[in-house]
Amino acid sequence: MTNTPTQHQNSVVAVFSQHSAAEDAIKKLKGGGFDIKKLAVVGRDYQTEQDVVGFYNTGDRMKYWGKWGAFWGGLWGLLFGAAFLIIPGVGPVVAAGSIVTWIIAALEGAVVVGGLSALGAGLYSLGIPKDSVLKYETSIKAGKFVLVAHGTAEEVAKARDMLKTSGAEQIDSYEPSTDAARVA
Repeated sequence: MTNTPTQHQNSVVAVFSQHSAAEDAIKKLKGGGFDIKKLAVVGRDYQTEQDVVGFYNTGDRMKYWGKWGAFWGGLWGLLFGAAFLIIPGVGPVVAAGSIVTWIIAALEGAVVVGGLSALGAGLYSLGIPKDSVLKYETSIKAGKFVLVAHGTAEEVAKARDMLKTSGAEQIDSYEPSTDAARVA
């Protein structure tokens, strides 16, 4: 992957209030033939004084402990890229998939998107317009899970159709020519 933002791609974003629905949607997309390298999921995990939160690498596989440990551990096995970060203003964030490279690039200063957090820059780099990034950051802060599928218009249309029955509370599509959302 290059360090050139991909905001000129098509993308579809689904917001889930339950991690199980987000996981089922990813499995549905994979089973339907969607290229899982073009998927990203971001959510928040909660630190408590009673539970250990952390991650570790055991060779070729990342392991995660926390409230959603089984969920994130499973996704990290499916999707390319994994991260656990504490982002100012958002809190502890867990990410899997294509967004991880963009968040890290933003943290390292390789991607600069005026006024956006590292998480926002990552979302922007996946084809989400700046004016829509804030609503997804707000959803993540509220404990929801944001799933992004990006690619060609045909790939994204197929993903959007599969996501319509996924239990998402919100599905938005973005096209590079208009940078405007269409609610599915």
